[in-house]
Amino acid sequence: MEWEKLLDHYGSLIEGKLESHFSYVIKNAKDYHPFIAELYENIREYSLRKGKRLASCSALLSYKGYTGKIDENILDVCIGIELYRHCILVHDDLVDKDEFRRGGKSFHNLFTDYDRSFGERVTIFAGDLIFALALQCISRSGFSIDKIDKALSLLIEGYCEVNESQILDLLFEYTHPDVADWFKMAQKRAASLFRASILIGAILGNAPEHDVELLRDAATNIGYSFDIQDDIIDIFATKEQYGKKPGRDLVLGKKSLHIILLHERANKDELKLLDNVMRKRYVTNAEIESIRQVIRRTEALKSAKEESKRYAEFAKNLISKTSMSDEIKDFFSSFINYIEESLDWYK
Repeated sequence: MEWEKLLDHYGSLIEGKLESHFSYVIKNAKDYHPFIAELYENIREYSLRKGKRLASCSALLSYKGYTGKIDENILDVCIGIELYRHCILVHDDLVDKDEFRRGGKSFHNLFTDYDRSFGERVTIFAGDLIFALALQCISRSGFSIDKIDKALSLLIEGYCEVNESQILDLLFEYTHPDVADWFKMAQKRAASLFRASILIGAILGNAPEHDVELLRDAATNIGYSFDIQDDIIDIFATKEQYGKKPGRDLVLGKKSLHIILLHERANKDELKLLDNVMRKRYVTNAEIESIRQVIRRTEALKSAKEESKRYAEFAKNLISKTSMSDEIKDFFSSFINYIEESLDWYK
């Protein structure tokens, strides 16, 4: 797909810039303390693991959509956004007690010379360090002070939002949220990341205010669609597709949209089955398949897919109304189409 080729191309540019930045950071850290240098080495390895670079590429491409170019200034901002994404991930992995991320150990599991508690505590501070590095990269880019201030404000706003949503996500593990509660939480989850990255690129690229508002709404809709798809993947993808055992969110007691819809529609026996699975530390493949069957029978899967596709269509329509270049409109449209089409893989 063309959009995937663009991601690979521009993702490589961002990775190269990120690698150079870490070389500078690690060199300075070695003058301070060897363990701090080792810490930054771990951050570099974790951040540079193979991935789509979707957030940073979204900023880069929205910038290109208004300027027609890629320059060093926007690449500096993009590595800030990439670091921002990873400061969220290290904390997310720690809270969810995930053992792996993108084919390697989760950050809190990298400190094998020490006990687990040490790695977990270091990760709290490391996440804060990565956020500080992100702000530093953006503040030192070559844009005007006014533009840098707007970009930093968006990133800080996004960081507040995503942490608020993560807290609600934790709260939902102990409560029974309804659909409205889920959307309240989700408006600040993936949506906040897409808003920050797309809007930063657009504003730095001198997008007209009308377009900024269109893109703000588009990013929110992309976030809704993406979150619903991502939650469906967690339970309906196979280990070969997903890279890890499905049903992790069930074990953690998370309330995704399709689980909330199941709660509203299932009978007593089905609710008892769900409750028993959510209370277990280990879920068998047979139990996961039983939950899948209930999600299908109640049409919770169907309804969640329809919601994801509906928000995807909203996002495409909004982006089509902007004055971005056709190339970049096509990129975002193709990416959103991919979210929609991938939903059909999971039945």
